[in-house]
Amino acid sequence: MRNLKKQRRMQVIAVAAVSLLLATALIGYGMRDGINFFRAPSQVLEEPPAPSEVFRIGGLVEEGTLERGQGEVIRFSVTDGGASVPVTFSGVLPDLFAENQGMIGTGSYVNGVFEATEILAKHDETYMPKEVVDALKEQGVYQEPSDS
Repeated sequence: MRNLKKQRRMQVIAVAAVSLLLATALIGYGMRDGINFFRAPSQVLEEPPAPSEVFRIGGLVEEGTLERGQGEVIRFSVTDGGASVPVTFSGVLPDLFAENQGMIGTGSYVNGVFEATEILAKHDETYMPKEVVDALKEQGVYQEPSDS
C-alpha cells in the first residue's frame, strides 16, 4: 500500500514536470515573432545581425540625411553619436519625426541598410525612448532636455 502511494506521487510529479515544460515551450514558440531586440547603431555595425532577423534600432535622426525620394521611399541615417546606420522606410512618417530627434525603427539590416517596416518618433518635446537615452549615454553624447 505504501509503495503504491509513493508510485502515484512520482507519477503526479512527472506529469506536472512534463506539463510545465510543454507550457514553457508553447509560450516561447508563440512569442518568437513578438520579441524584437533593441540595438543602437554602434551595436549594429559592431555585430551585424542576419538579414532575416527583425529588431529595433534607435537613436537620433542624423542632421542633413533626411531625403524624401521618388514615391514613398524615405532615406535617412540614425546615429547614437558613435556610429551611423542608413535607413530606408516606405510609408508615412509620424508627424513629430524630424532631424536631431529621437526615433525607434523596427525592421531588418540588409546589405548595410536598415530596412524599416515601422518608425516611431518621440511623442512630445522632452520624451525620448529609454533605450535611445541609454545608447546615447553609453556613447557620451546624451544631453538632458532643457526645462523651458
